[in-house]
Amino acid sequence: MSTKVLQTNILESEAIHIFREVVAQFEKPVLLFSGGKDSITLVRLAQKAFFPAKIPFPLLHIDTGHNFPETIEFRDRLVKKLGLQLIVRNVQDNIDAGKVQEETGKYASRNILQTETLLDAIEEFGFDACIGGARRDEEKARAKERIFSVRDDFGQWDEKNQRPEVFDMLNGKINHGQNVRVFPISNWTELDVWSYIEKENIEIPSIYFAHTRATFLRDGLIWSANDDVVYREEDEKTEERVIRFRTVGDMSCTAAVLSNAYDIASVVQEIRQSTISERGARIDDKRSEAAMEKRKQQGYF
Repeated sequence: MSTKVLQTNILESEAIHIFREVVAQFEKPVLLFSGGKDSITLVRLAQKAFFPAKIPFPLLHIDTGHNFPETIEFRDRLVKKLGLQLIVRNVQDNIDAGKVQEETGKYASRNILQTETLLDAIEEFGFDACIGGARRDEEKARAKERIFSVRDDFGQWDEKNQRPEVFDMLNGKINHGQNVRVFPISNWTELDVWSYIEKENIEIPSIYFAHTRATFLRDGLIWSANDDVVYREEDEKTEERVIRFRTVGDMSCTAAVLSNAYDIASVVQEIRQSTISERGARIDDKRSEAAMEKRKQQGYF
């Protein structure tokens, strides 16, 4: 057995252990599902953790209304295929109610508006553990997180007040009103995720593979021109390019990369050779050096 395969099995075993600890220690867990590769990987790991029973908690999608159509189509198909419970809460509802104000202009995004909708959903259903696919290699703020990351009764995160996790001891004790964010694949890398998808032959949305798409260039990045939610100036001319998306956020803040990776094996090879982080194509992370950390402190996942 190669070292690579052994390492993958160690990561899988750790994630399965974390899932089982969540169900053992919390009363109302939920899996935050975006339709992206990381949350899809979480679903497969949860299946393994509780097989032959079904996954014993619902999926929650905070829908911004600016998702890629391919992602939403995949989400609905996966949930139906596996017989899972899906809860959807919409950012648009909070915009309509005047609880949050939508951004306008060149770099407008609904990403930051997800926080209010997520916190509302946690309170509505009384979730005490929210499982997500964040990984430490993605971004500096996420590297500070524990696997069981406590949020206060306002949903806020204090990076200076975290519990030690020695010898894989996960402490799920919380006070009334608090909840925990759980990261089963925290120790995985982007390459680990793709290698696992390849090994397990997991289906993922077509948007992750190379395809021809109408695009335009801005700030050295490639943007989809297929939808009117993506702001485009008159002088930003469209051109068909063969691209794929390494990360799947909102259309308005997620750029593409030139690629000829039409299948999982070629994606894995491409990631091996890449010298740029996948988050390099997320404009919402570039607002400031501490953009992600500020959003997390306010309750963002």
